Amino acid sequence: MLDRLNQAMEHIEGHLDQRIEVSALARITVTSEYHFRRLFSSLAGMALSEYVRRRRLTVAGAEVLAGEPTLLEIAVRYGYTSGEAFARAFRAVHGVGPGEARRTGAALNSQPRLSFRLTVEGNNTMRYRIVEKEAFRVVGRKARVPLIYEGANPHIAEHVRSIPPETMLRIEDLSDQEPEGVVSATVRLSDGFEEGSELDYYHGVVTTAAGVFEDLDVLDCPAGTWAVFENTGPFPQALQRMWGDVAAQWIPSNPYEYRPGPEILHTRPSQDDPAQSDAQLWIPVARVTG
Repeated sequence: MLDRLNQAMEHIEGHLDQRIEVSALARITVTSEYHFRRLFSSLAGMALSEYVRRRRLTVAGAEVLAGEPTLLEIAVRYGYTSGEAFARAFRAVHGVGPGEARRTGAALNSQPRLSFRLTVEGNNTMRYRIVEKEAFRVVGRKARVPLIYEGANPHIAEHVRSIPPETMLRIEDLSDQEPEGVVSATVRLSDGFEEGSELDYYHGVVTTAAGVFEDLDVLDCPAGTWAVFENTGPFPQALQRMWGDVAAQWIPSNPYEYRPGPEILHTRPSQDDPAQSDAQLWIPVARVTG
């Protein structure tokens, strides 16, 4: 998988002055487009489209400083329909317009080429199992929150506090399958994985309960395969490390890829140490064949 990811990076580099199709990158890595976008953003910490934009403007910046060709020719070469659009994008990355950069030889920013390597650290073993689930629903209360990599997310904490206790009791009574009890479910709203990107966050339960819940939010999840990871440690640090390990270690080493769907988390205080949390992370996946 890592070799294929690096081949995809080579493809991007050779097509910066052309249209780059995600379908072509998915073919190189023998994955779905969804999986490629998701894996790339998880490993790179930015959306694929943002990386391509930064690389194009890095290469364009070198041509601007070289003094030729014309700024309009550079703009057209890298996919901009006008000099004004190119100037706006150029300034957003470099902090200076292309005309001023050419006149003054200003210092520009650079997005390095990405390459992926496997780093082996210690003897860390990931506990996981594969579960086939029928269709279910997540029922609870939803909020739109920003992604925060490290530490507690105050937006999520505020949302949870805002749910009345009597409402939470009604929600808890709907739980009828694994993972049991109150869970967190997150749905990404874009292929980006950068800090601050938006998520739909559900605080609720997994259930097959039918009907309409007027004051609650419902997320329908089709039948499919789930990879379930478990660990114990301080919350939320241990969980956040596990999320990163899934993308950086487990996915590249196993015959599964991401598929669309929410990521579901169930936590509870550890029976051995109340200061620690036992966590289950459910990731929607599909087996890679061939």
